[in-house]
Amino acid sequence: EEDVVHNTWQRISSVMQNKLDHPYEILFINDGSTDSTLPLLKGIAEKDEHVRVLSFSRNFGHEASTTAGLHHCRGGMAFLVDADLQDPPELFPEMLQVMATKGCDAVYGVRKHRSGESFLKRLTSRWFYRLYNWLADVQFPVDTGDFRLINRRIIDEFVQLKEKGKYVRGLLTWVGFKQVPFLYEREERQGGTSKYNYRKLMRLALDVIFSFTKKPLQLAIWLGIGCIFVAFSLIVYTLVSRLVAPLKGWASMMTVIIFFGGIQLVTIGVIGQYVGYIFDEIKGRPEYIIEQIIEKKE
Repeated sequence: EEDVVHNTWQRISSVMQNKLDHPYEILFINDGSTDSTLPLLKGIAEKDEHVRVLSFSRNFGHEASTTAGLHHCRGGMAFLVDADLQDPPELFPEMLQVMATKGCDAVYGVRKHRSGESFLKRLTSRWFYRLYNWLADVQFPVDTGDFRLINRRIIDEFVQLKEKGKYVRGLLTWVGFKQVPFLYEREERQGGTSKYNYRKLMRLALDVIFSFTKKPLQLAIWLGIGCIFVAFSLIVYTLVSRLVAPLKGWASMMTVIIFFGGIQLVTIGVIGQYVGYIFDEIKGRPEYIIEQIIEKKE
């Protein structure tokens, strides 16, 4: 985020100094960037005592970055915001006011409009959350991202979660407590390009589904029961047809074999996904590795 990180620091600092009367820190997570982001962050940290930088040893991903930020958060509450400035930090005072007025533990941003995003991305995002809520036991608010304000109680509960491969916004909802929506207009990126392509988004979608619901396994069971019903129906059809007329049967036989073979592969694939997540958990590897922590020296 070399094109935007300096502007991000200035805008957040301006809000915290001029509009909010609270002591604060700004915690930047450098997720193994390969451009000039880290040198720029070092320069910012040398000038601003409010800034700390956690720099990873390599790229561990967006969810690991947010996790690290919450693990190292020292404040009584925290704003989560991406560095690309699509979620305006100027909304911090309004979100804080909502928390004070509603007496809630979290205020999560709900996008009324998503500027600068393609129709396909908006459509897939919209339908993914609705598909997930159909599958899952715990309902997630739709049209939301990571942009939110949370208090220390939620932060402390999140830190206690030991699972790997966290889906942060999902877990922040999962922990419960009183959480209220905050409608806002999402802006276009102020610089740089999105690092999420459709392949990464698909991977994230699978992580979310397999991390929060076992319903795909249940669907596989019902799919198997349905196949058994189809098979018995075909047996009856075959017996009746044999009495009526000779059967040639090659095409129908191959169709049945391919159909049931496909069902078996899908079912094995679903089971394999869950086994893979179990495998990742039992290895016990850390979610991220911090190479250095950068802050202004006293």
